[in-house]
Amino acid sequence: MADEHHEDHGNTVSAWFLTLSWIVVWSAAAFAIVAMGGSVLLWTAIALGVSVVLAAVAGVMKKAGLGRKEPRPVPPTREEWEAGRKAAAAQPEPAVAQPGPALDPDAESAKA
Repeated sequence: MADEHHEDHGNTVSAWFLTLSWIVVWSAAAFAIVAMGGSVLLWTAIALGVSVVLAAVAGVMKKAGLGRKEPRPVPPTREEWEAGRKAAAAQPEPAVAQPGPALDPDAESAKA
């Protein structure tokens, strides 16, 4: 049910914006906690708040045309996949290619 309502960003500008901005925000929060001795709850709350804002910005970017252009690809059902496997198995194997001529020019002279 969650997949029906979830639209991912795909490999798009909005997706990369969201990914990179979250990496920066959570890294900054971790730095503030570890290096500066900040409060874990305070910096986690700040990072979470900024993450929500950045997710909203990425959503606006997606709506503005920086998201997916076509619908999300749907994988085949088990039945479709099995039918494709059977069809591929029914086709004859391609003939094995014969080896080409030797690339070593001395090999030809050694045969003569």
